[in-house]
Amino acid sequence: MIDHGFIHSIYAFDPNGIPIEFSWTVEGRNIHVEPVMGDIEPTALAREGPQPQPNRWPAVKSPTPPSRRRIYAGAGSELYHGKK
Repeated sequence: MIDHGFIHSIYAFDPNGIPIEFSWTVEGRNIHVEPVMGDIEPTALAREGPQPQPNRWPAVKSPTPPSRRRIYAGAGSELYHGKK
């Protein structure tokens, strides 16, 4: 079981090998009312926050041209889109 703070989850595979999640809400937690979550012990990287950190990463010297960028479907998307 994994405690996500607002739900508890158990992960398994069905007989066809498809990953599934069983989850239930944590009593007294409503992410629709209180959408902010906090980590009890956030890592140093998490404490930096979601904003860009100047000089944290080296500058990109040779970016992939837009014409060569691709988006690949994730596992299970064929079920959602009805494709094989």
